[in-house]
Amino acid sequence: MANIVERIFESKAQMTEALASLLETGITSGIKQDGKALVMVSGGSSPAPAYKYLSDLPLEWDKVSIAMVDERWVEPNHAKSNEAFIHETLLQNKAAGTHFTTMKNVASSAIDGHAHCEEAYNALKIPDVTILGMGPDGHTASLFPNAQGLEHGLKTSNIVCPINAIESEVTGSITERMSLSLHGITRSKEVVLLISGEEKRAMYEQAKTHGSEFDIPLRAVLNHPDITLSVFWCP
Repeated sequence: MANIVERIFESKAQMTEALASLLETGITSGIKQDGKALVMVSGGSSPAPAYKYLSDLPLEWDKVSIAMVDERWVEPNHAKSNEAFIHETLLQNKAAGTHFTTMKNVASSAIDGHAHCEEAYNALKIPDVTILGMGPDGHTASLFPNAQGLEHGLKTSNIVCPINAIESEVTGSITERMSLSLHGITRSKEVVLLISGEEKRAMYEQAKTHGSEFDIPLRAVLNHPDITLSVFWCP
């Protein structure tokens, strides 16, 4: 079982403030301990306000690196690109020149692009903070239920893994992804899971029960003894 601390907030504004504070502390501590810091970031509406707030803080951004938790296998200018989202929210203002590592490369598929992406992620330091989201289907990062590549993603010693999800309302039509593997998630000094709404809270509670990690991949994170996890929830 992961070392889990659950924090419940009354509003998204409170959760945003807490996440921004945690990220600021993680970055500052990483620089103090290692001379540099690395934050692994996810897309989505939940972390966006914290990213925007963080981008304007007077941190030592020249010593900070940002890298993706997962990415759709689309071009960076695509409307669904997580990379584009991070450029629009976090890599702005004082953080505009921060070193950024993306997952998408010139390969025609995630499988073909895996080796290049793995090499890039192996060159990074141990993450200070990794931000995860969760879908109503129990996926986290791009570790989707019963996806092609999921079993490998939960067992591999690689940091990243190619995934081809089963198309659903959650995945949309773009099912080909690159994602941190379970091992890639466990490497982080601290992991934050962001949840909002009753539907996702119910899924989180279900993920804490015994059952298949292939049906609810979040279980693999919650059950891993090497993960220090803060769970943030708001209505």
